[in-house]
Amino acid sequence: MNFLQDSLAGFLAREYRVVIVDITATKGSAPRDEGTFMLVAPTEIHGTIGGGQLEYAAIENARKLLADSGGEATLDIPLGPEDGDCCGGRVALRFTFADEEARRALDRRLAEDERLKPQVWIFGAGHVGRALADALTMLPIKVFVVEARETALDQLTSEVHHRFAALPEALVADIPAGSAVVIVTHDHALDFRIGSQALQRTDLAYIGMVGSQSKRGTFLHHLDEQGVPRSAADRLVLPIGGSAVDDKRPEVIAAMTASEVLLAFAEWRRSNG
Repeated sequence: MNFLQDSLAGFLAREYRVVIVDITATKGSAPRDEGTFMLVAPTEIHGTIGGGQLEYAAIENARKLLADSGGEATLDIPLGPEDGDCCGGRVALRFTFADEEARRALDRRLAEDERLKPQVWIFGAGHVGRALADALTMLPIKVFVVEARETALDQLTSEVHHRFAALPEALVADIPAGSAVVIVTHDHALDFRIGSQALQRTDLAYIGMVGSQSKRGTFLHHLDEQGVPRSAADRLVLPIGGSAVDDKRPEVIAAMTASEVLLAFAEWRRSNG
């Protein structure tokens, strides 16, 4: 169970009277997309539909429903300066009491969201691997960390999926299409073996490796010797994290790499529907 599911389960266990607020449609610019939801209890909330006056109006309406003092089942809210917002669009909201059937539907929705999450496979649980895993756990991403050193996995948070493998490169073929692969092991030769396997795939959203321009040159030379086309080799991001921020601390590399991965997922969605 991930953090979102756990916190939602805890919220629903604590709160008996809850209204589910769903964004059912948006027009123009809006702070959150259709399908976003939040939960409103008499004194607590879970999640957000975008904050500001939109969320204030939604909470106020939901609590009127909870108190049986009015309230509407649906609202169509303009987002303009007259309402304290500057988005300029409109948001349609639906308000539903969280009875047992609705709670089961929430569980199914979260399970489906979990199934559809993009995956990041981090090979290596050293300083950079751990920092990247920590950074990604805050995002709507499923994170796997693969290590050939079983003790290194013990230092990882429970929020990521641990994979021990004596031959990590053997796992690359089974990674789902559209995933990201980030290679940050303790061994350059292992990095190259994993990278070579990943570059044989044409259906990965991102392939990145920690290192320097010198390491990139060495790896590209090896790929040339193996007969790997340069067009395939050019898909490798090495070094990860880019050069815009000249800071080699693991946490900084992790932050910059997380940004690269998010952009790669967005491009993958645009290209693959």
